[in-house]
Amino acid sequence: MTTQTDELQLVTFQLGAELYGIDIMQVKSIEETKEVRPIPNSPNYVEGIFNLRGEIIPVINLHRRFHLKRADLAEEDELLSGFLIIRLDGMHVAIIIDKVSRVLSVSASDVQQPPQMLSGIGAEYIEGVVHRDDGYLIILDIDRLFNMRELAALETIAR
Repeated sequence: MTTQTDELQLVTFQLGAELYGIDIMQVKSIEETKEVRPIPNSPNYVEGIFNLRGEIIPVINLHRRFHLKRADLAEEDELLSGFLIIRLDGMHVAIIIDKVSRVLSVSASDVQQPPQMLSGIGAEYIEGVVHRDDGYLIILDIDRLFNMRELAALETIAR
């Protein structure tokens, strides 16, 4: 019998050609695409802000951040695109995803160290990689996606 610490619960999503996962405990919700208001003079990866039930949420475009091409989706798959609202350093941030996949349980023993460079995203942002029959699942370390200065800028945007 496995204990809970042996299993990772991940929200998985497609970003470009790859499948990514984030610890389910760091995900607040999955939202359909909303109207985003641009913020002048913000970093190029900040798409803007939107209002989620009275809370101003900064929207991050990881395609721009990591120089990834958007996924070519079938029309029915476009309904599965939107925002993943994550908890990041005491605030909520939306990341644009091409397609939400599912919640997946992964054994901690199946997680391998990432190669130094993987699909444009540096290893410093990746917690691990899980080999699957249809490719790889890349587990993002969202606490490392932004440095202290970037987090302070995001917090300012959210105010």
